[in-house]
Amino acid sequence: MLVPKKYIYSLRKKYCFHLAKLVSVGLPFPNYFIILFFFQSQKPKNHSLVLYSSLPSLSYIFFFSPLMVFELRPFCPSLSPVTLTSEYTSNTSVSLYYHLHFHSIIGFLPLLFSRYLSFLFQALPACPIQATCEAASKEENKEKNRYVNILPYDHSRVHLTPVEGVPDSDYINASFINGYQEKNKFIAAQGPKEETVNDFWRMIWEQNTATIVMVTNLKERKECKCAQYWPDQGCWTYGNIRVSVEDVTVLVDYTVRKFCIQQVLKPQRLITQFHFTSWPDFGVPFTPIGMLKFLKKVKACNPQYAGAIVVHCSAGVGRTGTFVVIDAMLDMMHTERKVDVYGFVSRIRAQRCQMVQTDMQYVFIYQALLEHYLYGDTELEVTSLETHLQKIYNKIPGTSNNGLEEEFKKLTSIKIQNDKMRTGNLPANMKKNRVLQIIPYEFNRVIIPVKRGEENTDYVNASFIDGYRQKDSYIASQGPLLHTIEDFWRMIWEWKSCSIVMLTELEERGQEKCAQYWPSDGLVSYGDITVELKKEEECESYTVRDLLVTNTRVRLVIRQFHFHGWPEVGIPSDGKGMISIIAAVQKQQQQSGNHPITVHCSAGAGRTGTFCALSTVLERVKAEGILDVFQTVKSLRLQRPHMVQTLEQYEFCYKVVQEYIDAFSDYANFK
Repeated sequence: MLVPKKYIYSLRKKYCFHLAKLVSVGLPFPNYFIILFFFQSQKPKNHSLVLYSSLPSLSYIFFFSPLMVFELRPFCPSLSPVTLTSEYTSNTSVSLYYHLHFHSIIGFLPLLFSRYLSFLFQALPACPIQATCEAASKEENKEKNRYVNILPYDHSRVHLTPVEGVPDSDYINASFINGYQEKNKFIAAQGPKEETVNDFWRMIWEQNTATIVMVTNLKERKECKCAQYWPDQGCWTYGNIRVSVEDVTVLVDYTVRKFCIQQVLKPQRLITQFHFTSWPDFGVPFTPIGMLKFLKKVKACNPQYAGAIVVHCSAGVGRTGTFVVIDAMLDMMHTERKVDVYGFVSRIRAQRCQMVQTDMQYVFIYQALLEHYLYGDTELEVTSLETHLQKIYNKIPGTSNNGLEEEFKKLTSIKIQNDKMRTGNLPANMKKNRVLQIIPYEFNRVIIPVKRGEENTDYVNASFIDGYRQKDSYIASQGPLLHTIEDFWRMIWEWKSCSIVMLTELEERGQEKCAQYWPSDGLVSYGDITVELKKEEECESYTVRDLLVTNTRVRLVIRQFHFHGWPEVGIPSDGKGMISIIAAVQKQQQQSGNHPITVHCSAGAGRTGTFCALSTVLERVKAEGILDVFQTVKSLRLQRPHMVQTLEQYEFCYKVVQEYIDAFSDYANFK
């Protein structure tokens, strides 16, 4: 990559080291990359920056070339996002050398990218020099703006059809935004206020919008972020537009609502609202996986005939801008094999102020693009699973691995965040861990009430795990140790977990795998909690025990499903038993309420992760006819270390899903 000499010289001392670090981790490929920072001399006239790759061709690096260029773009706006050279001359001298494996990228990303991307974010242009906001600033329109500093520009604002006799009724706080090679693909809008809901629906109708993307919750931190502009059920009239709710589907990261809208004497229209619910009150999502799935669904469902997609958060700039940029850059990536985040954000900021509002959002865009680039789209239709399995058992040219082994290799490369296991690593808690390599992360560890007068008694080795339809669907726990049985039952009681899935025997190969935490008959007390065995029933591959749990006269009925089909070594010979127990647990959940399902083996990772993965995947297969084993397991591993621990267990997930699909003659039976 050749860079104008004056910029290299002026930046050399201050930025070159960071730039080289950034470049070195910005090329995610299954080989080692060598980054060379060349200087022919200390004089500015001879400076140049060259990338040398160990791969046979540089064609593979087109996507991430902007990671080399964006650092200089604020200082050199005309610099192409893909100006590359592979020429290597012998009269150059190496001043910086990096040799990094691509599997380390995710670990290095927060450390090396974030600070430098934040620097770049600060260099983004704020607004066009000549832009005006006269319509938004009118006295009659001030109450229509949620925030006084987020106003649409006159040249790009959405104009409503004026209402006769109502001055300035053409105004709404919304702006047209270009997509990738598509003019006015989006309308970026603020979240409606109570007094602007009617205007919002007028805009939807007049712009022939078929898709609404909502990237905020109605309330966050007890503050109203957006008025509810739809009825919970039935129908409601907003101005002269009647809106009725036809269907609602709630999933773990987002909710899909289908509305039927109608203006007087006009044909009905179907509107789909995609409401992303996993954006935290502070910062950005922990992982971009949910956003990428969400965006894919939006893309697939928006009709070709429809008008602009309306995207809104609260102000209509931060999260809204983030969504728009990811959408556009994915399109650019697929078309041109490159991205230009800095350039695109600069352009849409000329259409609406502060699009992509924080440096964290800017970094999140790159995390999403990197996630997609590294792993791609791994979703499968149920009808294509058999073909996919045949394909992944083939050897990959140039390697000794087949496709399945390569998939699992990517999963094992995900860095375990040891620095985020503070509580589990406290000296007082170390003895409560069965396996020291499997400790819950802080962000999702299960917390139990502190015992009065005793410190460090809120810890149990267990993690909340998201399911298909809701967050914290499971509690992945280690098998209790003898001295942690009381903590285990305190956890069950605190979180009202009415279903326990046990995937290990008490002893295997002469080693204790789990302490017996229930009575063989009668009742046993564990601290303030009493457990009584009420019923025990043997099924084909598992035992069902009904346990009455009492704590200070309050009672809770717990059902334990003890699976016996897992051999001491390896995996079950078939998936029949696993499919059966998953169905039994889901049936129990429907009867007992939607409290977390506690799942444990010995360490709470391998078999536990396999059960959680299969339960989640099969639920999606039934609902959508789609599966994604890879991303499901990846998500589990981001929530708890070593979930689905072995290649055998990973392969078992695929085999069980195929066995489940084969049990039905057609997709209709999944319902």
